[in-house]
Amino acid sequence: MTAKSLLTALLPLVSDLSRELPEGERYRRLLEAMRALLPCDAAALLRLDGEWLVPLAVDGLSTDTLGRRFKVSEHPRFEALLSSPGPTRFAADSDLPDPYDGLVDGLDDHLEVHDCMGCPLFIDERPWGLLTLDALDPERFEPIELDALQAFASLAAATVNAAERIERLNNRVEDEHQRAEVYRQASGQQNREMIGQSKAHKRLVEEISLVGGSDLTVLITGETGVGKELVAQAIHAASPRADKPIISLNCAALPDTLVESELFGHVRGAFTGAMNDRRGKFELANGGTLFLDEVGELSLTVQAKLLRVLQSGQLQRLGSDKEHQVDVRLIAATNRDLAEEVRSGRYRADFYHRLSVYPLRVPALRDRGRDVLLLSGYFLEQNRSRMGLNSLRLNSDAQTALLAYDWPGNVRELEHLIGRSALKALGNCKERPKILSLSAADLDLPNASVEAAAEHPAAAVTQAVTGDLREATENYQRQLISACLERHNHNWASAARELGLDRANLGRMAKRLGMK
Repeated sequence: MTAKSLLTALLPLVSDLSRELPEGERYRRLLEAMRALLPCDAAALLRLDGEWLVPLAVDGLSTDTLGRRFKVSEHPRFEALLSSPGPTRFAADSDLPDPYDGLVDGLDDHLEVHDCMGCPLFIDERPWGLLTLDALDPERFEPIELDALQAFASLAAATVNAAERIERLNNRVEDEHQRAEVYRQASGQQNREMIGQSKAHKRLVEEISLVGGSDLTVLITGETGVGKELVAQAIHAASPRADKPIISLNCAALPDTLVESELFGHVRGAFTGAMNDRRGKFELANGGTLFLDEVGELSLTVQAKLLRVLQSGQLQRLGSDKEHQVDVRLIAATNRDLAEEVRSGRYRADFYHRLSVYPLRVPALRDRGRDVLLLSGYFLEQNRSRMGLNSLRLNSDAQTALLAYDWPGNVRELEHLIGRSALKALGNCKERPKILSLSAADLDLPNASVEAAAEHPAAAVTQAVTGDLREATENYQRQLISACLERHNHNWASAARELGLDRANLGRMAKRLGMK
C-alpha cells in the first residue's frame, strides 16, 4: 500500500471533519473509505456501551446487524480486540467463534467468516469502540499492513470525536444520558433502547425529545404491542424528572376498588384486608412521573377522582380525611379511541381533555418499513445469547417474509415469533449447529402472497407484464429494483450484487427508468 493510496482514501474523511453531517452518513462514509483502502467483504463500526457493543454503521453485513447488541463477555474475539492497544488479525484457523458468522450480506451459503481483523478506537485515551473487517477468503488480509489499519483507526477516532462534539453542542445529549443513567440505577431497571431508522420512527423520537423537556401531560396511543410503555420511559428519561422514579400502573389489571387504593393509597382499616397504612402510586411518583397504561379501562368514578388530583395536585388516601400534596407528571397510554368513547358517553370529556394535552401516536410496525429487520436483529441476538448459540441469523427468504407480513401484534408479536421460531428450529436439528439459520418456513408466517410468488415466480411476472410490452417491462424493472433497494436499505452496491449487475450499470438503468 503506497502513501499516495493511503492519502487518497483519507483526504475525504479529513474534509468531513469540518462539515456538519448526520451521524449515520458520517459513519457510512467512514466505512466506505475504509473498504476502499482495505478491501474486505464486510466492515462495522461499534460503540462500547458498558458491557455491550452497539453497531452504529455496517457495510456488507445484513441489515438486522444494526439492531443487535453484542455482550462483550459472550464474544471472545471482541474481548480480544478491546484488550489490545492496537490492531489485531486473527489466524484463519482460530477456534474463537466469529460474531459475524452468518451475517455477511446477500449470502445463504459459505456462511462462516474466514479472515478477521479489527482495531480498538480510543477517545481521550479511553476505549470508545471497535472497527472490524471481515472476509470470506482466509488469505484476504495477508498483504495488508496493520500500520495502515492503525493509521485509519486514528482518523476514525477523530471522526467519531468530531461527531460526538457536534452532537453534544447541538443537543446536550451528555447531560441527558447522565440523567437517564441516574434514573436507571435508581429504579433498578435496564435502560431499554428504542431501535429503528424509518421516517416514522425518527418522527416519533423527535416528538419524544420535544415533549420530554416539558411538563405536559402526554396521551400515548397506538395499537397493541407497539411499545407504548417504552415510549413513556423514553419521555421520562428525556425530562428534567429523569433522576426521579417513573411509577407504572396497568389500569386494566385491577378492579375499581383496588385501582383507587393503588393510585391514592389507603389507611389501616379502610377496607377488609387493609392492615397497614399504604402509599399509593401518586405518592410514590412524587417529583417524578406516573405512567397509567390502559387508561381507557378506568371507570367513570375513578376518572372523576383522578381529575381532581390532576387539577389540584392534592389527594386523600382511602379511609382518610388528610390531604397529601403531590407533584407528578402524568403519562397515559391506551389502544382505544378515547374521542369515540367520549362521544358514546363511556368516558368523561373533561378527563379526556386533561389527559390529551399532548397526544402522541406510536406507529404500527407495518408502517416502519425495514425497522422490522433491525428489531429482528435485536431479538435474534437476545435469543442467541439465551440459547448459547454461536450465531443465530435470518435467511434471505425469512427477511422477505418479515418485510411482507402485516404484523397485527406489532413489535410484541415479532419478539415472540423470533423466540418461538429459534426454539423450534433448534429442536429440529439432529446436532447442535454452529450457525442456526431461520428460514421463512421456520417463521411460519401466514403470508400466502409471498409463498405464492416464491412457488410461481412466472405468474408474478405475467401479472406485471400486460398491455404494451415495453411499458410493462420497464414497470417490472422499476418494481424489481425498488424492492431490491428496499431490502438493502437503499445501498446501491448491495442491490447491484443481488441483481447481478455492475453498480454503474444499475445506476444508468435506474436513471433511464426515471428512478434517479
